[in-house]
Amino acid sequence: MPEGPSVRKFQLLASRFVGQVVAKVGGSTRKINVDDLKSLRLQDAQVHGKNLFLAFVAAGCPLGPSTDNPVLQGEAASGTSSPAQVCAPQTHPEEEELQELQCSRPDVPGGPGSWLRVHFGLFGSIRANEFSRASQANKRGDWKDPTPRLVLHFESGGFLVFYNCRMQWCSSPVADPTSDILSAEFHRGRALDALRAPHPVCYTLLDQRYFSGLGNIIKNEILYLAKIHPLTQGSLLAPSDLEHLLDCAIQFSSDWLQSKLRDEGLHFQIYQKEQCPLGHAVMKGTFGPSGGYKRLTWWCPQCQPAVLSGAGEPTPVTE
Repeated sequence: MPEGPSVRKFQLLASRFVGQVVAKVGGSTRKINVDDLKSLRLQDAQVHGKNLFLAFVAAGCPLGPSTDNPVLQGEAASGTSSPAQVCAPQTHPEEEELQELQCSRPDVPGGPGSWLRVHFGLFGSIRANEFSRASQANKRGDWKDPTPRLVLHFESGGFLVFYNCRMQWCSSPVADPTSDILSAEFHRGRALDALRAPHPVCYTLLDQRYFSGLGNIIKNEILYLAKIHPLTQGSLLAPSDLEHLLDCAIQFSSDWLQSKLRDEGLHFQIYQKEQCPLGHAVMKGTFGPSGGYKRLTWWCPQCQPAVLSGAGEPTPVTE
């Protein structure tokens, strides 16, 4: 699944076309009527966590800044955030994403407050001025290029191509920048409160209410960098360990974004590895809240030892 750094790059690709009018449309999506986008002007492109929001207006409307949530603006200006209760880890984080997609649809796409929300699922992507080509034959042996969900051709001659993503109109972005790990408004205090709860840290890190944009790759890498076992309960960790883990999350996400902007790969230390950088054998398990989705997790038992509970028992490791 594209994580925060990838979606930030998608935003930059889309931002090149802000101010331009859609001249021609195409694509296979049935979630929206692609013809509604024809002759609209792309006014803004925003990213919040793992979601991209594109604002469209009628071509004759003046190009101006979008209207942000005044409550969030006020909190950012004061450096505070509304008191938040730390909840149990989400058992179905994907369900929240689907629920957020049920935001109110504007009466007329391109009218005031018309935003197209794009969620990239597991394999979604955006390309600018090029189409994706088949890198291997399909199961039938055909070399068939991927089918775009949406293609936007602009009057300038450039175009954007969207693959394997879900789209829906909404009246405004559903977002809280204080939970976005790549936002300047990210709220460390609220994130630390969530991390110190008596839940495995590998569950909490994927909770988009506190770590929007943080996905499974970032989770695995930063737990290794912080030398923390994935199933360690946050309440058993010292405040300095939690601070270090949060520092790793922010730094790794920022470094990954910068490498993407330079079109460079990032060398992973633990994700999908058989050995850690020190040569130790890596273990793999599928972890998640009871009754919820499970995610593959890699860890080094020597570099990331289990933490003893108050009773002197090690934190249980289950697969």
